[in-house]
Amino acid sequence: MMEGAAESYWMATSQARTYPRLSEDAEADVAVVGGGIAGIATAWELAQAGRSVVLLEAHRIAAGVTGYTTGRLSAAHPWIYAQLRDGYGLETARLYARSQQEAVEHVVATAEKLGIDADIERRPSHVYVEEPDRVQDLRIEVEAAQQAGLAASFVSGTDLPYEVAGALRVQDQVQFHPRRYLLALVEEFCRAGGRVHEHTRVIEMDEGRPSRLVTDTGTTIRANEVVIATLFPVLGGGMLGSRLTPLRELVIATPISRERDPGGMYITREENTRSVRTAPYRDGRRLLLITGESFPPGTADVAARRQHLVEWTRQHFQVDDIAYWWAAQDLDTADKIPYVGRIGDNVYVATGYARSGMSHGIMSGKLLTGLICGKEPPWAGVYAPGRKHFAQEVGPMSRALWSKTRRAATDHAQAMVTSADDIPQGSGAVVRHHGRLLAVYKGDDGTTHWLSPHCSHFRCLVSFNDTERVWECPCHGCRYAPDGSVLQGPATADLRPEKP
Repeated sequence: MMEGAAESYWMATSQARTYPRLSEDAEADVAVVGGGIAGIATAWELAQAGRSVVLLEAHRIAAGVTGYTTGRLSAAHPWIYAQLRDGYGLETARLYARSQQEAVEHVVATAEKLGIDADIERRPSHVYVEEPDRVQDLRIEVEAAQQAGLAASFVSGTDLPYEVAGALRVQDQVQFHPRRYLLALVEEFCRAGGRVHEHTRVIEMDEGRPSRLVTDTGTTIRANEVVIATLFPVLGGGMLGSRLTPLRELVIATPISRERDPGGMYITREENTRSVRTAPYRDGRRLLLITGESFPPGTADVAARRQHLVEWTRQHFQVDDIAYWWAAQDLDTADKIPYVGRIGDNVYVATGYARSGMSHGIMSGKLLTGLICGKEPPWAGVYAPGRKHFAQEVGPMSRALWSKTRRAATDHAQAMVTSADDIPQGSGAVVRHHGRLLAVYKGDDGTTHWLSPHCSHFRCLVSFNDTERVWECPCHGCRYAPDGSVLQGPATADLRPEKP
């Protein structure tokens, strides 16, 4: 039995209205597919610009990846500014920094204007290293961030309860309750005439003007412009598939006294990533949130990784009870810059946020609205999906392809020696059964589900995550419930039932 509630703190502490499924055909100036931070921000900005907008979400608004982040809103992204300056030029780095810092300030200004209570707190944001031999690289990153226009500084000490060799610090960044902010924004969007439909999955798109979207409810939407703001593009993003790599990270949350609050946001890529921040909690205490243990979907040792993160937290912060734990999914791009912009005559995309989704999501709303309304922001070219950075992309793309190929071979070999009889209740596995590969799940009540083991999106072999009890595809991050129903795209269809 794992300690703590297996749920996101943001989900547990915010109340959402319900929105109806789309029950009849609809028309709009713009259809936004995906009800996370990018989709909500884009829909809101477009409504403010006078466009009629329909927002479509396959499950619940702000309950996917956005409901499971750490709520860190900062332009101090780890190890990006030297890469931008040296690889693409100082002007690109400046535009990137400007777009990110404007996103931070935009959330603060919007919350104040609309009276949104989202626990917004100004805190310094840090990128730190513990290894002394990485300090020189960090100083180079600080210099690049300064040249890009950020008020960054190098510090040798922090308020963390353990030693660091150095840190990049940017003052006056933001930590907040992302879901409260976005749920309030959705309500304001509806007051402005926007329409929201939950439990409405878009499964097909015919491009044109207008474009025609087909949903799993049998209804259609006609729109002059379409924004695909799902985690991995569920439609129209085929050209990006080989340039996006899914990854997951674990989050644990535990109460601490106000006196032990480290007073800022901290992130390092050492120790397989550690991100530290706090949030307001009950009884005058703070909630310490620790993120880390990056791993690809379909990894077998999720429970061990979670336990390692718990032990690391106890060792470094001397905490006791774990209140919450959850996992979040994101996508890395081959050049570490998101893809946000036009991918067709009237189709736009926002994806690949590389673990900095809060500022990227807000930035995307402003960028896409600018493109659709004919007021292209100066940084649009930085994020353009059609860009080609071959020198920077070839290495990561090759490594990702090799990893997927090796993983596929390993999974097939494992399936050949696993028997369905060996699967315990509450677990699943891909097995070779009478010469066929099948995905088998045994419920707590003994019910057995026999499914196709091939992801409905690209036919990669799925594997079972025992810790979260889901089927996962390592290729593009699709996730399915134990019975095979799709939970997370880019898949739009369930795993096919099979007969044993």
